[in-house]
Amino acid sequence: MRLAPVAAALMLVTACGGGDGGSTPAAGGSAAPAGDPVSGGEITVLEDAAFAGSWPAGLDPATNTTGGSNIAMNQAIFGGLFLLTADDDGSNAEVTPNQAESYEISEDGTQFTVTLREGIEFSDGTPLDAEAVRWNWERDLSNPCTCKPTWPLAENGIEVIDPLTIRLTFTRPYPAILASFPASNVNWIASPAAVEAQGEDDFAINPVGAGPFTVVSNQLSSKLELEKNENYFKEGLPYLDGLTFQSIGGDQPAYQALQAGQAQVYEGLNTTPLLDQAQSSGQMQVTIQPATSPYVIQLNTAIAPFDDVRAREAIYRATDFEAINEGIFGGKYDVSQSFTGPGGKFHQPEIEGYPEYDLDRAKELVDELGGLTVRLGTISNYVATQINTALQTQWEEAGIDVEINDYQLSGVIQEFTGGQWQAMLQTAGAWDPAAGVGVGFRFASGVPYSGVNDPELDQLLNDAAATVDEGEREDLYRQAGELIAENFYAPFGLAFAPANLSAQGVYGPGITTKIPPILVNAGVIWDEVWQEQ
Repeated sequence: MRLAPVAAALMLVTACGGGDGGSTPAAGGSAAPAGDPVSGGEITVLEDAAFAGSWPAGLDPATNTTGGSNIAMNQAIFGGLFLLTADDDGSNAEVTPNQAESYEISEDGTQFTVTLREGIEFSDGTPLDAEAVRWNWERDLSNPCTCKPTWPLAENGIEVIDPLTIRLTFTRPYPAILASFPASNVNWIASPAAVEAQGEDDFAINPVGAGPFTVVSNQLSSKLELEKNENYFKEGLPYLDGLTFQSIGGDQPAYQALQAGQAQVYEGLNTTPLLDQAQSSGQMQVTIQPATSPYVIQLNTAIAPFDDVRAREAIYRATDFEAINEGIFGGKYDVSQSFTGPGGKFHQPEIEGYPEYDLDRAKELVDELGGLTVRLGTISNYVATQINTALQTQWEEAGIDVEINDYQLSGVIQEFTGGQWQAMLQTAGAWDPAAGVGVGFRFASGVPYSGVNDPELDQLLNDAAATVDEGEREDLYRQAGELIAENFYAPFGLAFAPANLSAQGVYGPGITTKIPPILVNAGVIWDEVWQEQ
């Protein structure tokens, strides 16, 4: 039985993301292009060194430890079996086959069959066929990348049916399978011949895929230079002759570089004053993406102080995200009480029984505990660090002693895997909560990036991921949100999504149109990005 797509992914074939690269006019000078796309030209894309501009382990999908943040580069080099597409305004998002020609989910949700497009070759001339996909999937799942999916695979659950067909078999229904692809390493198929010929160390620096661009040079966490893949399977694409990704130290220098004409695109602007400036100046195009992943204050319930429910409740009662939203961000963002954002599926802005801000109750709890000292960390970007500073002020009003720290992405990963973190401001959820860095990534038992060990919550999340009926899934996620609130596991906050900035004359899906982010940044469809000549 063929089911309609149950999720969303990242990029697109010509028909779905606005093949003309057009955008609805957006604040800040964005406008639809004057004519049809043209070929030629090169652009430089800036990526924040604290997140997408960091790729210290290289760009091999299996071994890249920061793969989830490097989606833009992976999509440019490897393309993707499936892509997330949407209307120009971000609506009607769905997963679209790309290197895959079609897919089928069995009626009971326990099998997922992929049929590949015929004739696709890696840039080294070897075939992207079912055997290559099987080889990649087995290798991806056996490596430690945080972006590998958590499929409930049956024994021998990856089966090649014929040269262009491959099937997954699960131990339970898994209707969220399609949504698991776009932000996970199984979507990016590497050339097995190149891995074996080059060895893993060299391949991580010089990866070979079947995407729209090929690697010219790769300076880790600094600069990645790509050129047009002349062997690309889509006729007439990509439009650009060259594409360079450049790491840069944050929003301010990135904004200045765009103003100076030193780059043409910046992914992931989140500094609110700069966003306001860009929107009012009219000098560049500004596209704010739909929010899918709210911020959450994760509390490590395995160690003190948050193994005590009173300490967790004190954090809830001392936290006023509405005040932070109004005071720092001018009320720009939605405030969520659960792990969904307005741009994603199953969005529930309010949760029954959610513990409200109550400073007097917070003070009582801190007195009961004989004091409370907390280490609060986050990733080093404007919004996150501004929120942490505000939280420190709010919590200290309740008598909580707070030490705040911010880290580069690698430092955040180290803190989580070390297991001794106390509180971390992170994002939670995904376009589909069961996919990518979804709710299980932050709340499932036994996951290094989770602060919770609760079999009842695990069961709710597993049942939601295994339920075919969308209405039933929504109800299960509502129950999970209520359980998180009831146990004071983690206060939720701003449903924030960054903006993409681009120079006038540059267009493309995800740059000048909206695509809901699977993981923080929207998935730009690089083969359709073009530049006026």
